[in-house]
Amino acid sequence: STALASQPDEGKVKGFDFSRDPLNSKVPNQDPEEIKKADMAAKPAVMEAQRKLLESRYNLTPKLDPEAKMSRGKPLAVGPTARLAEGLTWEALAEKSPEEIREKALFPYPPLPHPKQTTGGQVFPQVQIASFPRLHRFDVDFDLPEAFIPEFPPAIFLQNRPELGDVSRGEVVSINNFHRLFKDLLTPVQLDGLRMLLTPMPQEEFNPTDDRKTELPSLGVTCLDCHINGHTTAQFHLNPDDRPQERRFRLDTTSLRGLFNQQIHGSKRSLRSVEDFTEFEQRTAYFNGDQTHAFKKGAFILDRVTVSHMAQLQNMLDFPPAPKLSKITGRLDRSLATESEVRGEEIFFGKGQCATCHVPPVYMDQQYRDLRLERFLKEPGDGPIKTFTLRGIKDSPPYLHDGRCLTLEDTVEFFNLVLQLKLTAAEKKDLVMFMRTL
Repeated sequence: STALASQPDEGKVKGFDFSRDPLNSKVPNQDPEEIKKADMAAKPAVMEAQRKLLESRYNLTPKLDPEAKMSRGKPLAVGPTARLAEGLTWEALAEKSPEEIREKALFPYPPLPHPKQTTGGQVFPQVQIASFPRLHRFDVDFDLPEAFIPEFPPAIFLQNRPELGDVSRGEVVSINNFHRLFKDLLTPVQLDGLRMLLTPMPQEEFNPTDDRKTELPSLGVTCLDCHINGHTTAQFHLNPDDRPQERRFRLDTTSLRGLFNQQIHGSKRSLRSVEDFTEFEQRTAYFNGDQTHAFKKGAFILDRVTVSHMAQLQNMLDFPPAPKLSKITGRLDRSLATESEVRGEEIFFGKGQCATCHVPPVYMDQQYRDLRLERFLKEPGDGPIKTFTLRGIKDSPPYLHDGRCLTLEDTVEFFNLVLQLKLTAAEKKDLVMFMRTL
């Protein structure tokens, strides 16, 4: 209307309009195609910077164990992979105080960042994208070598049908095959829950709007895109619980195996039921803990009936078999164990202090604990983090909430420093051998 000519800004919205402008637009009315082109142009430099960071911290040439394997046969990578300061040994480092390690910047396991912190969001490994191209992002790629992530596709174990072992048949479960694979194994309620876990829902980077990070619009991602086959292949995003953006930490996708035995959920949020976590995750991990983004890009409001079906399916997902563990106590059956594994169990429950948090039979204690890593680093700590289960741990590298420990050996070195245990090289090796039996 010509009547607007005399009004401020002629009645136009010249500032940012959230419903119109993509996330992280530099200026109002920025063309999404312009953002896309800039992201694509910057991507090689983004990934090169992350590669240099990783190579400065780790030896990324994998050393594979010829005997130790994951459930479907992928060899385990052996560490430690972390690089130490020149001339320093693990034994010498363990003798130093937290204060000295902090002042001299000697701690070999600082937080592992997202390759593109400003944008963040879910990132999938290339081995998965090869099967599902819709998961490819034009602005960032997965950063860890395939040797240091779980096997693809992962095995599936059902606690209602333990006699069957792996029921995946070597396939990635999707909306296209779930009914064929599971119609004779699951109840109708569980099967419906699986259907919903395989139904795409809009997500910050994967959605039908022009505010996305994929070449083509999409319906979104499914719960089991990240928790693939109810497990993980090390997909990651940023935790939704912290602000500002630079304070958020990288979060590795956890396995859903053994969820029926877990009473708290989320690295930070301490949700008290699988149903609550299932319902709220669509507005947290999917949209960075920002409900306004969910409503812009496609909020998926799950009713409690649907949520209960999804939860019942998740509660059927079991740990992989652990033939050397007692079915009742979860402790090692020493008649089946090697001498090294027996020694490792003694360290786990003794000098190593592992069982303080990782209590059998599922090797977790339903608690959150603060490791106070700020004692070793000149940066803020992460605060309390959920104690995750160690059952089936060999199947789910990398380790810690952000994946900074690429192998079990790295994890042992990390805790040897943080807990000031002063384990010998032989004790560390035995401890790893025991954890492989879990």
